[in-house]
Amino acid sequence: MFLQSLSLQYFKNYEKAEVSFCDHFNCLVGMNGSGKTNVLDAIHYLSTTKSAFHSLDSQSINHEGQYFVVNGEFMMGEKMNKVHCSLKKNSRKTFKVDDSEYEKLSEHVGKFPLVLIAPNDDELIRESNEVRRKFFDSIISQYDSEYLRALIKYNHHLKQRNALLKSMNESGKVDQVMIETYDKPLISLGIEIAKKRRAFVKAFLPHLQSNYDQISDSKEQVAIVYKTKVLEKDFARQYAKGLQKDVITQRTNLGIHRDEFLFEIDNHLIKKFGSQGQQKSLLVSLKLAQFEFVKSHLGITPILLLDDIFDKLDDGRISQLMSIIGAETFGQVFVTDAREERTRSLLQGKFEPMKIFRVEGNLIEELD
Repeated sequence: MFLQSLSLQYFKNYEKAEVSFCDHFNCLVGMNGSGKTNVLDAIHYLSTTKSAFHSLDSQSINHEGQYFVVNGEFMMGEKMNKVHCSLKKNSRKTFKVDDSEYEKLSEHVGKFPLVLIAPNDDELIRESNEVRRKFFDSIISQYDSEYLRALIKYNHHLKQRNALLKSMNESGKVDQVMIETYDKPLISLGIEIAKKRRAFVKAFLPHLQSNYDQISDSKEQVAIVYKTKVLEKDFARQYAKGLQKDVITQRTNLGIHRDEFLFEIDNHLIKKFGSQGQQKSLLVSLKLAQFEFVKSHLGITPILLLDDIFDKLDDGRISQLMSIIGAETFGQVFVTDAREERTRSLLQGKFEPMKIFRVEGNLIEELD
């Protein structure tokens, strides 16, 4: 699978742009702020139906426009698929494949998979467990549609239960019958999700360790520790017992939305005890493991997006990463870099076919 062409209208800094890509390495070079990352984000939209960098779709509309349109043509073997994403201000997002619109956007997830390695990946280590839950949820959801459906249902019931808790807090009355209508599905869906998360971590860890070894030339052991109360034998009793606290705080304090994913290196939290180099190696290894895992489960080679990574990694890790990506297991790759000469020295002549594009203003120009 590869993205053959991309067209943009009023998307972020682009009023209009069209570009054709090759099926292996595509390099976007230009000054910081020129719009290189916005091209990657447009590709991310076509794969996942949403932005990689912000939660509000309206932020993707160009200041001069009232809407945005992103169109792409994906080659899947001999078959071409046209993917369309658009949004008008104050309207619902439209998403189509070959002119057929989805009833639910979640139906698209996993059809055109990709993996993004970006500067803000360090949030996976620095920030709260919510960031890590979303990351691992996004991986599992790409190959397990039942997991995604269960997660969507869970979040829907959770939102309704929290609204009820707020209402009960304000009224001072606890509606036990009503609260149980949410408790039962939340507990059953939570158990289903937690079991799949636990199985995923067990299957994913060997991929992570293998890539970490290649990136770092190290014999350190890395681990993902998954913590959940949902699979404890007395969880239902704990859940019921916590109702009073839930009403006071106006939120549900137990459930898979509170699960923890912790990264360790040699049995120590990497967030607290890992060096900067170890943390960077782990982050790149996570994304490469994600690539392998999704590919093995879907039977489709994901597109790999590398955003501004040459400024974030030292020469040794860049060399290791490029040697890994140069293997036949990888397909189409997109790289952004502020320095054209660095991209040419690192990549030109080593990866074929390859195209280099200069991004300047709202123009994307292919270079010789």
